[in-house]
This record gives sequence, C-alpha cells and structure tokens, in this order.
Amino acid sequence: MGWPKYARGKLSLPVITGIFCTLAFIALLYTERISTFSSGSLFGVKSCPRRNVAKFNKHHTGDRELKSSPLDNPTDDRFEFDPKECSLNNGKWVFNTSIKPLYTDRTCPYVDRQYSCTKNGRNDSDYLHWEWQPDDCILPRFDPKIALRKIKGKRIMFVGDSIQRNMWESFVCLVQSVIPEGQKSMKQGRVHSAFTVKEYNATIEFYWAPFLVESNTDIHIKADPKQRIIKVDSISERAKQWLGVDILVFNTYVWWMSGLKAKALWGEFANGEEGYEEFDTAVSYKLALRTWANWIDSTIDTNKTRVFFTTMSPTHQRNEDWGNMKGIKCFNETRPVMKKGHWGVGSNIEMMKAVVGVIGRMKVPVTVLNITQLSEHRIDGHASVYGELGGKLLTDKQKADPLHFADCIHWCLPGVPDTWNRMLFAYL
Repeated sequence: MGWPKYARGKLSLPVITGIFCTLAFIALLYTERISTFSSGSLFGVKSCPRRNVAKFNKHHTGDRELKSSPLDNPTDDRFEFDPKECSLNNGKWVFNTSIKPLYTDRTCPYVDRQYSCTKNGRNDSDYLHWEWQPDDCILPRFDPKIALRKIKGKRIMFVGDSIQRNMWESFVCLVQSVIPEGQKSMKQGRVHSAFTVKEYNATIEFYWAPFLVESNTDIHIKADPKQRIIKVDSISERAKQWLGVDILVFNTYVWWMSGLKAKALWGEFANGEEGYEEFDTAVSYKLALRTWANWIDSTIDTNKTRVFFTTMSPTHQRNEDWGNMKGIKCFNETRPVMKKGHWGVGSNIEMMKAVVGVIGRMKVPVTVLNITQLSEHRIDGHASVYGELGGKLLTDKQKADPLHFADCIHWCLPGVPDTWNRMLFAYL
C-alpha cells in the first residue's frame, strides 16, 4: 500500500500549518508535564490531586532562586494560592519553633491591653509557635510588603464585634513594622478607627457593629443582656459608613450568645423598650443576617468592593469539652486540642448553618473565612487571666479566680487571629 495520491506531491500550506500546530501542542503538553514535575521536585512536597493543589505562578519568577519548600517560604512571589482548589477548613496545628511572630505586644503599639497577654504577665510562649497546615494545600505565610501592595490605594474595613477588632489589630500589627515612621498614623474612635498608610494611600479600618444590624445596646452598651433589644430589620445607620470601602470583612456572633432567647424588634423603637418579640437566638440571628445580606445585594458594587464574612470565633468556657476534667475553662491551657474535628459547645451549629444558608442565596459573591474549626482546637490561645475587665487589668485576686475572671473569648496578640489574617491575605 502506498500513500494516497494527493499525499505524494507537495503538502499544501494549510496541511503544513496543521501539522506544525499539532506538533507544537504536543510539545507544549510535554513541557507542561516536565514543568509540573520539576516544580513539584523543587518544592519538595508530594503532588496533590489537581483540584486540591495550589498553583505555581510562572509569571513572577524574577531572578530569585527558591531554595526551600513553600512550607518554609510560602510567601515567595512565585507561589500562587488558588482558593478554588484549596480547602483551608481541614488540617492540623503543627508546632514549629522556627516560626517567629512578625510583632509582639511590645513592638506593636496598637495592641489593646485586653489582648496584650505577654505584657500582662503570661510567661509561656508555646502558643506563639503553632502553625495551621491544611490537609490538601499550602497556606502562604503573611508577607507584610505583599499585603500592603494588595491593598494599595484601597480601604479595607473590619466590621463587627470585639473579636473582629482582635482581627483588625492583628492585621495592623502584621503590616506596621515595615512602614517607616512618618508614613503611618492611627486615629482611634469609639465606633470607627482607622490606620492610615500614607506611602500606599491605604487605610485599614475597624467599625464597631457587634450585631451588624442596629440595637439599643451597640453604641450605648447595656450591661444587662435582658435589657438588650436587637432591631433585626434595620441596618442603614450603621451601613452608610461602609459605602465606598474596597474590602469589607464582616463578623457577628459573640454578642448573640447572652441567652437562649433574643429580643427582636421591627420598625421604630417605641421608647426604646416596647414592641419586641422574643425568639430563639438562632432565629433572631438568621433574621439579622438576612437584613445584612439584603443590604449587600442591593447596595454593593462588585466592580468596586469585595466582601468577606468571618465565621464564628469559638469560646472555650467548658473544659470538659476537651477532656480536661480537672481544668478551669481555658485557664492554664498551653497546647491545642489535637483530636481531629474537635467541636465544643462554644460554637453554635445552628448559627453556623444560618450563615451558610443566607450567604448561599446571595447575589453578591461573599468569601467566607471559615475560622471556626481551626480555632476550635486553640484552647491555649485565649487571653485567659492575662487581659482586662472593664478597662482595668485583672488584680492578683481576680487572676486567682479563673472560674469567674478568665477570658476564654478573646485571643492573645500575637496569636490565633494572625492565622485568620493569613487566610485573608491568601484570598486577597
């Protein structure tokens, strides 16, 4: 058998072009396979399935040589985190003494005394050296200079309660050390605070809104939870301060946990006290989230603003949850819970489901920073008796009574909130 008659003569230009393109495509595939193999060897990690592996960004190689795995140097510009191919929820805390916090509560002047555990007398330091390692990918380390480049010319605002303030102060402290004096300033307010980075024309802000929606206690705080009424259908007075912000990071949880029932109100406050109904807390929480979601969907310009929602930060009030029957809440805990999937009573599953349900139906894309599961393990990271109460540091007598005075809600800085900001940094 010979070649067909038309193939014996000269090959036409289209045929030649087709053959060339086919060979080029095969060569490209081969090169990709070699490149993938080489980068995997370079990183020194076992390749993950395609949908779970973080990408290697070939557009930012420059002329630097990567001399370690991304576990050692995951902030290298060439490492590109892909949130669509990486789940940060499942993983483990690994003790790594090579980790040095980017700041301390002495070097960063913006840490509230409430979170300044070392300055307030905490002597153990192991809690500073635990690193969250996801099961199926690599979480890049926080790089202050890259973070500043990501927010250059922008406003990023953390909106929520004191846990969100915890996270905001962490973010500010993570970046402030690389900013020269004279190029940074802080303006503290009762409701709205802003850290300005002049060189980058950026602000890192915090806005106090513990319920996100309005209430009779979010500004003028009522100490007695029974007197608190949440206006679950009203958000405009708070939300008008969020307009024009480039990156919004919301949370709301702890203030809802003052009882099994929450007083909810529709319409105008009648003398501040009348016209409310009592609902299960999870129901009121869901109603408030819907109000927030409706505002986001009807107001946010997705070409201008990115929206994040931080899930609930667990409280560790019951030491029986992690099997320390002789303990007192989170007091004197120095190691995380190592049991896979640990979940205590400090994280409300119904409220977690409400977040998933409401955000899942929104038109505006909201990136969920799921900090709950990884934080559940960190019984060692709370302020405990090394915080303050009512604006004053605990006395020696109060420190000796952790059952009544240990703060197992807020977190030491540096500490666990730095990991939350690693997640935010990866998603930005």
